[in-house]
Amino acid sequence: MVVPVTTVVGRVVALPGSDVDTDRIIPARFLKCTRFDGLGEHVFADDRAALGGDHPFDRPEHQGARILVTNRNFGCGSSREHAPQALRRWGIAAIVAESFAEIFHGNCLALGIPCLSAAAATVAAIQETAQQHPGVDFAINVTDATLCGKGDDRWQLALQPAAQSMLISGRWDATGLLLNHDAELQATAQRLPYLRHFAPVGQGRGLQGSGLVTREGGCPCMNAIEKKRSSAL
Repeated sequence: MVVPVTTVVGRVVALPGSDVDTDRIIPARFLKCTRFDGLGEHVFADDRAALGGDHPFDRPEHQGARILVTNRNFGCGSSREHAPQALRRWGIAAIVAESFAEIFHGNCLALGIPCLSAAAATVAAIQETAQQHPGVDFAINVTDATLCGKGDDRWQLALQPAAQSMLISGRWDATGLLLNHDAELQATAQRLPYLRHFAPVGQGRGLQGSGLVTREGGCPCMNAIEKKRSSAL
């Protein structure tokens, strides 16, 4: 089942600074994992250690924050998909920045994390407001690319049209789309000669005999995809 992303509501954690690369977001020594579970606790591990508990991600008022607001060229460096995974598993569900590295932006979209951009002055204003009111919930509206804060605080942001459409429709979730079309996939599989051992249509062993469908029912490939999707989100 695909899940549209139309709003993100939560507290803001401001992370001032430009050119924050993926090695800072999740250091390379944590990339040896075979699953993304547990990456959240290591996000910005080296930066946090250097600041001795004074990093924005360590401050008590930011625990549970869902919106990250940072500056220029966020997510540059290596293309590691572990970076957005670590942010998402820490709790970040949307990011506002002056600009994003292209591959990082795409990796975020694959997780349903909206990446919205704004001018430097707008980002600075959001960061200042969030720091003055750390307990206030902000709301991102993906449909009109706006961020609303306390009272009349409202900022117009920018969101790439293609990303906006994918988030609103749920098409960001490629695995979900695949699972939604299980019947069509199995019908196509029945027409593939190598799954019928090249027998004429209707005379081969079919899906059940080919191993595409297990005794317990269901397609092993689709079951594996569902398990992988569950561990990734």
